[in-house]
Amino acid sequence: MAVNRFGEEQEDLMSLSNDKMVVQRSWIERNFSKRDCVHYIPSVSVRDRHRCGCGRAKEKHLKSTFPSSPDLTEIKWMVTRHTDEMPTDAFGTLEFQGGPHPTKAQYVRLSHDTQSDLIVQLLLKHWNLELPKLLISVHGGIQNFELQPKLKRVFRKGLLKAANTTGAWIITGGTNTGVMRHVGDALGERSTKIKNTIVTIGIAPWGVVENREDLLGKEVVKSYHTISHSGKTNYAVLNNYHSYYLLVDNGTVGRYGAEIQLRKRLEKYISQQKISTKCNAKGHGVPLVCVVLEGGVNTIRTVLEYVTDDPPVPVVVCDGSGRAADLLAFTHKYAQDDGTMPDRLKEQLIITIEKTFQYNTEHANKLFLELMLCVKKKELITVFRMGEEGSQDIDLAILTALLTGQNASPSEQLSLALTWDRVDIAKSHIFVYGQEWPEGSLEQAMMDALIQDRVDFVKLLLQNGVSMKKFLTIQTLEELYNSNKELSSTFHYLMKDKGGKSKVPQSGENKYTLIQIGEVIDSLMGGAYRSNYNRKKFKTRYYQLTRKKGSSCSTATSPVVTPLVTPVQGTATGLSHMMSSVPVPAVVEQHVSNYPFHELLVWAVLMKRQNMAMCMWQHGEEAMAKALVACCLYRAMAHEAAQDDLEVDVCDELKKYALEFQTVSFELLEQCYKQDDYSTQQLLTYELANWSRQTCLSLAIAACHREFVAHTCCQMLLTDMWMGGLRMRKSSALKVIFGILFPPSILMLEFKSQEELKCMPQTLEEHIQNTDASMMDTASESSLMFDYDEEEQAGMTMPNNVEANITCNSTTQLDSSKLGNLRRATSFASELFNMARKKKKSIKAGREDL
Repeated sequence: MAVNRFGEEQEDLMSLSNDKMVVQRSWIERNFSKRDCVHYIPSVSVRDRHRCGCGRAKEKHLKSTFPSSPDLTEIKWMVTRHTDEMPTDAFGTLEFQGGPHPTKAQYVRLSHDTQSDLIVQLLLKHWNLELPKLLISVHGGIQNFELQPKLKRVFRKGLLKAANTTGAWIITGGTNTGVMRHVGDALGERSTKIKNTIVTIGIAPWGVVENREDLLGKEVVKSYHTISHSGKTNYAVLNNYHSYYLLVDNGTVGRYGAEIQLRKRLEKYISQQKISTKCNAKGHGVPLVCVVLEGGVNTIRTVLEYVTDDPPVPVVVCDGSGRAADLLAFTHKYAQDDGTMPDRLKEQLIITIEKTFQYNTEHANKLFLELMLCVKKKELITVFRMGEEGSQDIDLAILTALLTGQNASPSEQLSLALTWDRVDIAKSHIFVYGQEWPEGSLEQAMMDALIQDRVDFVKLLLQNGVSMKKFLTIQTLEELYNSNKELSSTFHYLMKDKGGKSKVPQSGENKYTLIQIGEVIDSLMGGAYRSNYNRKKFKTRYYQLTRKKGSSCSTATSPVVTPLVTPVQGTATGLSHMMSSVPVPAVVEQHVSNYPFHELLVWAVLMKRQNMAMCMWQHGEEAMAKALVACCLYRAMAHEAAQDDLEVDVCDELKKYALEFQTVSFELLEQCYKQDDYSTQQLLTYELANWSRQTCLSLAIAACHREFVAHTCCQMLLTDMWMGGLRMRKSSALKVIFGILFPPSILMLEFKSQEELKCMPQTLEEHIQNTDASMMDTASESSLMFDYDEEEQAGMTMPNNVEANITCNSTTQLDSSKLGNLRRATSFASELFNMARKKKKSIKAGREDL
């Protein structure tokens, strides 16, 4: 029965796959067409008089129209009148032969007047591409040409770097000749991983593709060889390193030009599409840039169309590549602002045009005027000159041309650089001296950088004055937890399993509140840990802010504000009932805490963004505590992932991240101990008000950080607690035994001074006694419970320069109240450690008995 069921499932999967292919095939046949010449019209060219105007011989036509009178001998062949449109008969997958492994590419034959939206739909929905963040259109000579070895190397490296780092599409002519061949060779030199991440689209005329008859078929896989055997100059094979081909058909054969208008329309349509950000907000359009390498007269006219278009398209010209590129670079360099050129240079340029293209003086002058029109807007043309002082790589030239050529504001330029993940562009061209920023623009950029996991941009924005304390509000933090719609399954399951006290709203989208996040943190940390999000004071502010938001009376000041999730019915009913009688203040504090990097560290850890978590660990206070908390959270998440059969590799990944934070916490402890052992012991027993009144030592025990606890500093601290008020360094056990056997010898033992006793951590019994004494002084237990959170906020806070003082070899001085807190925290940590040690011994004893 199991075999039959498995066979039925396999048949169902195959049928679904076949149905999908049928649907895709029917959609392509229904929306894409081809052009066939059906009337024989003699060519007006004397050289091709024996052929039709489409380039085919007479016997290749289905119908024939012969001139019956001298007046019809001058009939001009036209695509619209002498071709018929029929459903396309060539689309599928190409397998290029000749290499160790055949490379594959998708292709389709389509009419020259196909609508651009259908082509984009084919690329995005049926070929499963993502909308590009940059569109690079490469133009140049279609005939083979040689480049200088150094220029060839620089061009290939820069083009691929620009495409790979920005998520760009590269559009070329698609054939294995001229500039298209150089682009393909650049891809061929890279690894398979890089080649698969770069989208290269070839738009070639169907009529010039050699062996195009082999491509006929619907949803087929065709083998294709890239070696030409015909020797015909009007035909070319496809380049085997392009990944997608649009073969444009206008009914002609052996003639270029069928793809020009379709390519121009497609590029313009793609550039008008809006790029969606991670928070599903429509941003700017797809930037378009033209790159010119060598080229002929048509290349110059193409550049003129780009710079005069609306909106204009920036152009990058590679000087030294030959012909059109060199002429454009020369004109751009020596043309004056008034649109003229010195007579001597003008004559020199016209002579060069005549020699380059074999033109007479009249045609050379016309081309000179077109060159001058191209450089009339110098800001749209960027010339890349290799070896020039101050020159940059071609990828920088491409990206800076986009920034300067689009007249974008600094905020828009920063958004582009962030989308491309090019922090070097932002440093050199955007964050310049004297740049003025609109209010809230840098905060919005920080939000985008956090959502898109751009760690370098986060650091850059912090260096340029973004205040995390002002930026991170309750709304902002909640938006960060809900921004990524493709949540990791680990975090999603944690919210479902560990956040059970507060039900997740069933609104079709996973929207989590900070209170639910706090429950997850409490569950992961375990023990007596209690997140700040579940404190009464925070809940009070949270629900007050929610009520003011619902009554449209919010006093939000953050530039990044999103609606809070409405509290779910049944969540903290006691608090909600209490809140109903609490008046809403005029101004509600929206900042999460005074330590925003603490909150962002926890967010990065829960979202499994290790690089971002490391960045947040490097900034802010209490670095050792943050490292231990991150280690503890990662270990707990790894345990949860191990329980989930669906996530096999995630557990190892989380353990790796935990080990990294475990290492940095140990190295930090070692460095602090070398600088100042006494202050380091105080650091270990310091009560962390922002981490549920834990200590670094108790956090290390919770994280099972054995190396940390086994460190000399921790052992010295535990030994000091064990010895109590006695001051003994040698033969301590013998002295204690001798004092028990001969009580008068106790008078000979040395004890610590009153000041030293104040600095010592308390034992658990002393801590309980002091706690009972303090409880006797309170009015009632309820008032104590109500003031607990206020005491936490107003209680001891670690000086910001404690760790810095340790590094500077100076001892931190604490007053008596802080020392009391230290003793209470250390007693709690020591008790946990003793319990763990006893448990380990009992387990070991049980194993020995077995």
